[in-house]
Amino acid sequence: MIYRHLRLNPFRFSSSLGIVGNHFFSFPAVKFCSTGVGMASLATAEVCDTNAALLASGELRVLQPVFQMYGQCRSFSGPIVTLKVFEDNVLVRETLETKGEGRVLVIDGGGSMRCALVGGNLGQLAQNMGWAGIVVNGCIRDVDEINACDVGVRALASHPQKSYKKGVGEKGVPVHVGGTLIRNGEWLYADSDGIIVSRTELSV
Repeated sequence: MIYRHLRLNPFRFSSSLGIVGNHFFSFPAVKFCSTGVGMASLATAEVCDTNAALLASGELRVLQPVFQMYGQCRSFSGPIVTLKVFEDNVLVRETLETKGEGRVLVIDGGGSMRCALVGGNLGQLAQNMGWAGIVVNGCIRDVDEINACDVGVRALASHPQKSYKKGVGEKGVPVHVGGTLIRNGEWLYADSDGIIVSRTELSV
């Protein structure tokens, strides 16, 4: 099944100016991106309000609010691809070099605050290859470059130092990110309110 990456811009103010009295205000561009037909209207808060049973059973989980928001896409969703690495981003690049098809890459970097696992080049690669988003249990860098990419990114923080290049890590394994266990193939939904993970695709 191929997932389409939809771009919706209901509140885009690209290079626009607002005037209040004698003051000028510049509004940054904001994009809301999602995958799959109808997914753009699925808000995490509404999902939580209407799915108490799924939350209680653990089929729907809310990640802890520890992530910073980067990238042009403020809202994104898609099936999950998991990576488990530590201060080494070789597998991150190898994965992003494959066709994203609207998927979300979830990287368990062990919460390291000593280097970045994703930078501007990988952000651009994710955009070019059709990934919907990247969630990093760790740091990113080249923030201005990533913020210019048409992809959603969540990370704990930014760090100027690059990671090692040893190629050590695991792909497609269960990972612990944001206080919850996340499995390869589950679905992730992110917006301005937070991040939720579901065992299966949610319908609007």
